[in-house]
Amino acid sequence: MRAADIATAMSTVVESMPAREAARVLAAQDLPGLIVVDGKGRPLTVLAGTQVLRMALPSYCQDDPALARVIDEAAADVILAGIGERTVADLLPKNRPELPAVHADATLLEVASVMARSNIPLVAVVDSNRVMTGAITLDGLLDRLLL
Repeated sequence: MRAADIATAMSTVVESMPAREAARVLAAQDLPGLIVVDGKGRPLTVLAGTQVLRMALPSYCQDDPALARVIDEAAADVILAGIGERTVADLLPKNRPELPAVHADATLLEVASVMARSNIPLVAVVDSNRVMTGAITLDGLLDRLLL
């Protein structure tokens, strides 16, 4: 089985997209992250869901998770306000990690290797022009490997 056989269509984002919108896409589609593409649909990097959280949470909650108790559940929805007017580009780490991407003919073990090495549970599947044709999540990969 090859990467193209298990790749699925997935929403992508561009660097200029508002971060709030990207967070909504993450939540609505239950994704571990989003693939950031350029204007030609070529993947640039992955925006991990944890990066969105990092920007949204007040720093005191990150420094000491016990302090998160000061925010009651009713007010938890205002956390997304912490993102403000930032864009996807603002949420990306300064030192962008290597893009986890494989060619469509990669084996599932190659996909697993790229995923494990990058420590990102999302891999872009690209064609010979590096245009994204789909993506593979950790869940999707494990479903196939554990059959």
